[in-house]
Formats: sequence, C-alpha cells, structure tokens
Amino acid sequence: MHRRPAWNCLVLFFCLACCGIAGHVTASPDNAASRHVPQTAAAETQADTYIITGQEWAEGAGASEAAQLGRLLILETASRMPDHTGNALNCAHCHQEAGTKPGAAPFAGVTRRFPMYRARIGREQTVEERIQDCFERSLAGTAPDADSTEVKAMVAYMTHLSRDVPPGAKLVSRGIPRLAPPQESPDLVRGEALYQAKCVACHMTNGGGLKAPNGTVIFPALWGDDAFNIAAGMARLNTAAGFIKTNMPKGLEGTLSEQEAYDLALYVTRQARRDFARKHLDWPQGGRPEDARY
Repeated sequence: MHRRPAWNCLVLFFCLACCGIAGHVTASPDNAASRHVPQTAAAETQADTYIITGQEWAEGAGASEAAQLGRLLILETASRMPDHTGNALNCAHCHQEAGTKPGAAPFAGVTRRFPMYRARIGREQTVEERIQDCFERSLAGTAPDADSTEVKAMVAYMTHLSRDVPPGAKLVSRGIPRLAPPQESPDLVRGEALYQAKCVACHMTNGGGLKAPNGTVIFPALWGDDAFNIAAGMARLNTAAGFIKTNMPKGLEGTLSEQEAYDLALYVTRQARRDFARKHLDWPQGGRPEDARY
C-alpha cells in the first residue's frame, strides 16, 4: 500500500486566519530595541513588545469553562457547529495547534487589537464580527450570532491566550508572515510540479484532501467544495505563500524557498473553489489588495 508520509504534506490549514484575523507577522522585534537608546527608552521598548511563544495555553491552567469550550470549537469546528460550516474545515486547519503556534495565525493578542478598522468592510469591526466573517468565508458557511454561546466561547479562549499581552504591545510572530516579493513572477507550471512532488500524497491530485471513513478530515481540501471560498484570506496569493513558506511541508517547515512558496501558492489559489455572493461589497472605501481574487 502506498504510504502517505506526514512530512510530505503541504497542509494549508485554513480558518479564521484564512480571513486574516491575526494579520501578518513581523519577522523580528522592532529594530529600535537593539539600537543605542537611553536605558529608560530601551525598557519602554522592551515592555511594549510581546513575543508569542506558543506556550500561552499552558495546558489550560486557569482557563474558564467558556475558554475550554472555545478551544474545543477551534479544534472541532465542523463536527461541533455543522449548521454554520459549509465545508469540511476546522478553525485549527489554519490556526495550527489550536491557535497557539507562532507564525500560523496564533490568537495571542487578537482580543487586544479589536475593535479595529478593516478596509475590506470599510469600517471598524469587533472581534465577534471578525469571527462571523470567517465562518462565511473560510468555512464557507453561515455566521453564528455574535452573542451565541459558541462565539462567546471562542472569544473567551482568545482572551485567555491574550491574558499576558500588554495593551498596545507590538506582537512578534503574530499572524501569517508576509514574504518579500519573489525574484521571478510566480509560475503555474512550476507550482503544479511542486504540488505533484510535495503535496499530492496528502491532498490528492484533485486537491480534495483525505478523509477517514467516518468523514473526519485527515488532510484538508485545498480547493473544491470542501475548501475555503474565493473571499477567504487564504485565497490570496501573498497570504498563502507566507503560510506555505513558514508552515509546510509538515515536518520540514521552512525548507521551501520563497520562490517555491509563491509558485505553490499561485497554483493552489487559482484552482476552482466556491464563490462568495457578497464579494462585490468588499473594500467599499477602496484599498483592494493587488492579490485579491476579485
């Protein structure tokens, strides 16, 4: 039987951050921290920086029941909220390790940053609205009520992970990395060859991923009806490239070149996927990103 090596899987994990809830990561703390500055200023700079370590959950020590439920919902979104998910994805397919992994759209600090202005909707948005947005885009489903038990639990979980983040702190390793522009234009032919070499074993030739007999997703779909829709953040070239470079292939993270990440991202994001009926309402004040699919 053909084995599917876990290290050879380009598992593009897509959920809340697929829509960009955690934003883009900065590779290192502000350079001001390493410059010659007065001692008091250096102390203030250090205090205003929070490095996401991946240890924020700490086995749930001190977490409320709501936060514990929120963590379960992140890990098992499709099975626990079937009325609101339209594909087979869980939030943890994007927010790896239940939203604690640095550079994979971690949740630490998210509730410190909202409400915030979002160019895509042209106004300030609450964290609850941001979660709803991702249910409609990354999970291709319907938004739960902002005051529902599930949304409140997710916010409680994010708040717990953010408990040690100072207000206004610069977050290091948040979001998904933004890569430098590639030396060559991303290429579909190269991307397809890379996909065949590094991704097919888990995500299949048709991009549909792999499921257990009971329907549980083993490796998520990258395109098609079981994947994120065209309006999800991960449908954008730059977001997908940053995720691939930092988090894939599984077990060999960081081994792809930036050019390879862009080529793969172009191939994956240009495949057929669900549309989004309200896409014409996005960016009402302008500011549409150049890599948006519509």
